[in-house]
Amino acid sequence: MTAVTELRGVSRRYLRGDEVVHALRGVSFTLSAGEMVAVVGPSGCGKSTTLNLIAGVDRPDEGEVIVCGTDLARAGEAELVTARRRHVGIVFQSFHLMPHLTVEENVALPLALGGRRDAVRVLDLLRRVGLEGRRGHFPAELSGGEQQRTAVARALVHRPAVVLADEPTGSLDSASGTAVLRLMDELRRQEGSALLLATHDETIAAAADRVVRMCDGEIVAVL
Repeated sequence: MTAVTELRGVSRRYLRGDEVVHALRGVSFTLSAGEMVAVVGPSGCGKSTTLNLIAGVDRPDEGEVIVCGTDLARAGEAELVTARRRHVGIVFQSFHLMPHLTVEENVALPLALGGRRDAVRVLDLLRRVGLEGRRGHFPAELSGGEQQRTAVARALVHRPAVVLADEPTGSLDSASGTAVLRLMDELRRQEGSALLLATHDETIAAAADRVVRMCDGEIVAVL
């Protein structure tokens, strides 16, 4: 299988007042095309930091973060933005939809940021997530499950190599959460994207191809 993301000896530290917090300590793992991997562990174990590094919104203090051949740890700002827009899709727990844009416009946003338009692709994804009839609505007019399905379509619209999801069902009831997880897995298989989920939910982890367990900034098991 083709590796789309590699972390090699990655460490990340933060200052909290006078205290040094070791968010990650020498983390290494590989994410391959088409697979679903769940990163699990207690709050503060390093799950979100790992996703932020792969998303290119943070940089490590040591190590390499390679996404589709680009080492984000050493990339210039322009190269970093390009890699993120081309290769990474993100699904947030709190949806992060633009309130003044319609469903259709929210889904098309990653394409627009890259200077592209593809109305056929946008409408196809809206149909596949069951929101074709809601495409002219605004986020405030949607249920939580509908907002998260919009976010899933937005994350996939530019055909990213890797989709990152940080507690993607945490703001949903169990039925909506299960439906969104099933949708993400189905689309991941159809699109061939790798899916990396950060979660504390063992039910979600059980659906993954692999589970990476973290504690205190380190990987303690890969199952």
